[in-house]
Amino acid sequence: MSLKTLAATAFATLLFSVPGAAFAQAWSYVDGSGATVTLDHVPTRIIASQDAAAGLIPLGIRPVGIYADSAIADAKALEGLDLTGIEIIGEAWGEVSVEKAAALKPDLIVAEWWPLENNWSGGKDVSVALKPLAPVTGPVQGSSIVTLIEDYEKLAASLGADLAAPQVVADKAAFDASLTKFKAAVAAKPNLVAEPVWAGTDGLYVAATKASSELLDFASWGLKLVDPEIADDRGYWETLSWENADKYQPDLILVDNRQKSTMQTALAQPTWTTLKAAAAGQVTDWPAYWLRNYAAYAGALDKLTAAIDAADQDLSTE
Repeated sequence: MSLKTLAATAFATLLFSVPGAAFAQAWSYVDGSGATVTLDHVPTRIIASQDAAAGLIPLGIRPVGIYADSAIADAKALEGLDLTGIEIIGEAWGEVSVEKAAALKPDLIVAEWWPLENNWSGGKDVSVALKPLAPVTGPVQGSSIVTLIEDYEKLAASLGADLAAPQVVADKAAFDASLTKFKAAVAAKPNLVAEPVWAGTDGLYVAATKASSELLDFASWGLKLVDPEIADDRGYWETLSWENADKYQPDLILVDNRQKSTMQTALAQPTWTTLKAAAAGQVTDWPAYWLRNYAAYAGALDKLTAAIDAADQDLSTE
């Protein structure tokens, strides 16, 4: 081997043994809004929305800061994740501490593009406030949670994540096993119809399948869902007065579980039990809008599978 070759080999060895040296390269990402973000280095100081953090942390990418839609203790997307050492810069929808964010010296803001909102998660005020600090980017909230997780995998890999790490592989295997059981449960009860709802004091909100990534997944895997008449709220819900809460009679009710108070609100309504499924106790959680990783999805599917297994699929016709 020539001296020139030896010198080149030694330089390469030194380069990749220096922390951060391997990341001294340009980085580019095409995000959910269709824009391309380009930096002269792979970003390492990331501020993430709660949903983006839930997608990235299980893949080994830990943000330096997180802004949430509610108090961290109530953020379903972050449930069970280790947030040690991560600065919390916001705990309310549409609010963020620009001062705390600036102090973190971020080189990237990761959120999600919401097509129905035509904006980034957290709301316009947040994205406008953070854009002067670093580019705002991330995947699109689209037609499938599985696709969204895969998009996070691609983003995480570009940021240096090891997708072959044992825990990452184990989480995917657990999800695959849960999905197999879910599909079998659905196939065993072809007549079962489920109704995903959010309960407010002003009425019962019935969710549109097309506006929810996880509901689109459930439907694609064979679960029959109520098809509401959407006339308001940007295509997310049909609003029923509590006097008309029994417009649809499903065999199983899925209640938005982002807040415990939603189920409590439903139970407090005298007309809740005009729904046969409610009267029969055929009610379970709907993991509404917050699933972002395989571990959480596996747990949600297991709970839903158990509810389907226990349900009377002909309740609504009896």
